[in-house]
Amino acid sequence: MVDMEAKKPYVIAIVVQLIYAGMFVVSKAAFNHGINTYVFIFYRQAAASLLLLPIALVLERKNARTMLSPWLLLKLFLLALIGITFSLNLYNVSLKFTSATVASAATNAMPVVTFCFALLLKMEAVRPRSASGVAKLAGVSLCLAGVLAIAFYAGPALSPVNRHRAFATSSPAPAAAASGSRTATWVKGTFLMVLANMAWSLWILLQARLLRECPSKMLVTVAQCVFSALQSFVVAVVAERDFSRWSLRLDVSLLAVLYTGLLVTGVTYYLQAWCVELKGPVFFAVWTPLCFVFTIFSSSFFLGEIVHLGSIVGGILLVGGLYSVLWGKSKETKVATCGKVNSALDADADEENNRHKQPQEKVEETASAAPIV
Repeated sequence: MVDMEAKKPYVIAIVVQLIYAGMFVVSKAAFNHGINTYVFIFYRQAAASLLLLPIALVLERKNARTMLSPWLLLKLFLLALIGITFSLNLYNVSLKFTSATVASAATNAMPVVTFCFALLLKMEAVRPRSASGVAKLAGVSLCLAGVLAIAFYAGPALSPVNRHRAFATSSPAPAAAASGSRTATWVKGTFLMVLANMAWSLWILLQARLLRECPSKMLVTVAQCVFSALQSFVVAVVAERDFSRWSLRLDVSLLAVLYTGLLVTGVTYYLQAWCVELKGPVFFAVWTPLCFVFTIFSSSFFLGEIVHLGSIVGGILLVGGLYSVLWGKSKETKVATCGKVNSALDADADEENNRHKQPQEKVEETASAAPIV
């Protein structure tokens, strides 16, 4: 039973990355079908709010009255603005300009960005001379090398796993960066993706701090969903004023809204908040390379995207970096646990020695106080 409890964060982290891989694929398919990216975000957050708000009203009504102060609501509003509204809108625009595989690959810079933010905020520490510190730095370096390999080394193209795509369009989008005419769009999309990942990494760290003030993960998740839905509506109205283009058709666009709204925003954010609270933000961030591996196969199978050898090499480096950082963090945990046990043993030994000394001191005091005959 104890082993199962210890394995829960690892299982949840893997499940979250599987869900995110599906998000990349269905979102890209929806954009290929012509849905506006800003309208898509509004529908996604609105669907999540409609799912979670009634549950929160039933389960967390008493806690909401005591925990949700005006100052905390303001923090949640700003957190939703940075980590959801700003980050997701940038991410979706960049995904439209690039591909599902590249978007997933770019998110693997998150361990580097999150680790740097954590160091600046003094939420993480590195001891370069220790084995755990070397492993963490090596893991971050491998992650960075993997991202660079994907960005600058294409290599030979590999045939799609499935030539009959499930999410086919009448006019399929050309492969990203396949021609010189798409270079400017490619660079723009990559730059926006990096900005989105920076905002996402900062959101993970700030959410970890906020959970100390408001330990209810359900309230934190629901409040951010509602705030981001309102914020995304304003952004969508400004970006797309033709409401005839807001209509949803019975195609992959509706599937993408339901998948990302109910499963990703509604379920994954709650699981992510639980994982971050239990194991820390960097632990969660270093699992993102697995999402890239899952996305390579999913996008090739469902979208027919061509995968290059550079993506495979980069993926191997990213997974190597993942396990290097995880080993470093587990080593730190073991050292900290041993230190606490040794401190407790030393304290018990000191207390036992004091107990033996006290009777002896009393005997000596009695002997010295006795009159000399």
